[in-house]
Amino acid sequence: MSNLRNKVQLIGHLGNDPEIINLESGKKIAKFSIATNESYKNEKGEKVEDTQWHNVVAWNKTAEIVEKYLKKGKEVVIEGKLSSRSYDDKEGNKRYVTEIVVQELLMLGGK
Repeated sequence: MSNLRNKVQLIGHLGNDPEIINLESGKKIAKFSIATNESYKNEKGEKVEDTQWHNVVAWNKTAEIVEKYLKKGKEVVIEGKLSSRSYDDKEGNKRYVTEIVVQELLMLGGK
């Protein structure tokens, strides 16, 4: 059960084309966002759609697959782990980022 401590599984659509970064070390990173949708009825019985956006990062071989096959709108299944980090922006303000680091990727739908 210890492998369930930090595990995320999502099905969603890419909100943009992936950003591909080639590092000097030879490693490759793919960054993109996916949207997940949920609907429910509010107190008045009205249907409410809720969309959540998730930042996703893929490394190396997975990043190569993302670069080759994924585009905006493509539906994917992502399995990975949450990773949080912080950095200082150009104005010196501390910014916090939470991302999903991909461990498994499954493409849904047709070509």
